[in-house]
Amino acid sequence: MKSKVQSRVSPARIPLVALLLAVAGFLIPRQAAAGSFTSMTTALPGSFSPGHMLLLPDGRVMVQNFGNSGWKFLCPDSTGHYVDGTWSNCPSMNLQRLYYASDVLTNGQVFIAGGEYNNNDISSTNAFGLPAGGTAELFNPQAGNGAGSWSIINPPTSLLNPATNVGDGFFDAESVVLSTGNVLVAPVFPSNNDPGGTLIYNPAANAWSVGDAASSSSQDEASWVKLPDDSILTIDPYGTDCERYLPASNTWVQDQPVPVNLYSTNGEIGAAMLLTNGTVLFFGGNQTNTSQIYTPSPLGGTNWGSWSPGPGIPNGLVMRDAPGCILDNGKLLPAFVGPSGDSPFYFYEYNPDTKAFNLVFTDTNSISDGSSMLQLPDGTVLFNDISAIYVYQPDPSPLPAGRPAIHSVTWNADGSLHLTGTLFNGISQGAMYGDDAQQDSNYPLVRFTDGNGKVTYGRTYNWNCTSVQTGSRIVATECAVPANVFNSPETYSLQVVANGNASAPVTFYSPVWVNFSYNGPTHDGSRANPYVTLAQGTNAVPSGGTVAIDAGIQPSVSYETMTISKPMKIISISGASTVGQ
Repeated sequence: MKSKVQSRVSPARIPLVALLLAVAGFLIPRQAAAGSFTSMTTALPGSFSPGHMLLLPDGRVMVQNFGNSGWKFLCPDSTGHYVDGTWSNCPSMNLQRLYYASDVLTNGQVFIAGGEYNNNDISSTNAFGLPAGGTAELFNPQAGNGAGSWSIINPPTSLLNPATNVGDGFFDAESVVLSTGNVLVAPVFPSNNDPGGTLIYNPAANAWSVGDAASSSSQDEASWVKLPDDSILTIDPYGTDCERYLPASNTWVQDQPVPVNLYSTNGEIGAAMLLTNGTVLFFGGNQTNTSQIYTPSPLGGTNWGSWSPGPGIPNGLVMRDAPGCILDNGKLLPAFVGPSGDSPFYFYEYNPDTKAFNLVFTDTNSISDGSSMLQLPDGTVLFNDISAIYVYQPDPSPLPAGRPAIHSVTWNADGSLHLTGTLFNGISQGAMYGDDAQQDSNYPLVRFTDGNGKVTYGRTYNWNCTSVQTGSRIVATECAVPANVFNSPETYSLQVVANGNASAPVTFYSPVWVNFSYNGPTHDGSRANPYVTLAQGTNAVPSGGTVAIDAGIQPSVSYETMTISKPMKIISISGASTVGQ
């Protein structure tokens, strides 16, 4: 961990370009053309300075007010895009934080740990001993009737105690959601008995435990990447040792050392990017050794992988504490800087198939420590430079090998949906930065589109897989049906989206509602004005649709008998219903 000097920057001057809109689920052959940046057309709220960004599983983006405790929600527009999205209020954290661990959990909540700094004026701030370093918080977007709330979840002082050891804390920690749904966090200077020890947070039990120790004294400034076998790969600071974390055994194991040192002289390295072929590209922080490619052993487990030279970064550039993203078309979007500093930014698309770099933009106002990227469900990428947010639109050709496929959509007893299929978690973690920020988005989002093209995202939760590149493995998620979809009968196109790559659509019929206790004058099959007999509902529902009996008032009983001559589902919501007695 090193002192970082940060300053406010003026808005970057980005040429106004046409935004290419990707047609959801539409696949065309891979194109050689690069994408383009455009500024958000929606103004930032007030004096808000956009910092770290996270994608919630309901389609909203959480954006931090740079370096302090405040956040805002960025919501997509009515067609599911973000370039002209809208802003809304989000509750503030309990502490100011800058450069910290962050993860979206399988239950849809947000985990935050640490903070290398706790105010905006970091140029004169000592990174050690600040309150945020040994703390953690949890954000529940559903608490407070959907307004959201934060709660403190600090680890016990027996595991992490900055009060007795000024350097003992998370600070700019690495973290990742494991295959178990737990979070692995690497404190910069841990206090448990093993040097380099990690901590594990269990969201289900709201409990902390000791993880295994990496052989390095810490994982400060490292970049972690999740492999298809769920192990976590790292190059230990600040040299060539390599190791992997195995979640099943809670152990770190040595791996093949890197042939060259990718860290810069001041201890920085670039992002680690999982390619579509299962190899990992590490970009370097020095001009001499610009990149290396790691190939996992086909035997997995404790077997060592191998290293080979990667592409040379163009024009003597390097990657240090800078963001990158794996695009939905399989190309990479890294941000490079010159060897003497962190500005200007040079944005390239890198095509792993052709080994070609294509310069797409040079930003003379951005500096690496304050910037980040985020992969969005519409296939675009958000980029911020503290003073503004921009949207990058790749060429509209999502990778067929990364396209989710829906196998089944069924109703749960509480009116939510259970979806199964393949590739719900995508083929990479999405965007990445390294130890200062994590913004993984390898989880499913569910998109409902009505006949007029209006898009609404359902809130997914309890997805049973946090892996990447799962191939033909069947995975599942739960999805809360949005109120506008749930409460009025209509036909929708339903898609599962993973890191911007959308499945083929399936037809989804929102329920035709019946309530045996309803006595209002209007009956249109909506939840507010339901039919009062099951026969009315079964007559109105389309073939293959769903009749939902609102059983919120008990007893919910109908003495009807009838013959049903078309396929349909009949479900009872908010309680049990009896028909035909």
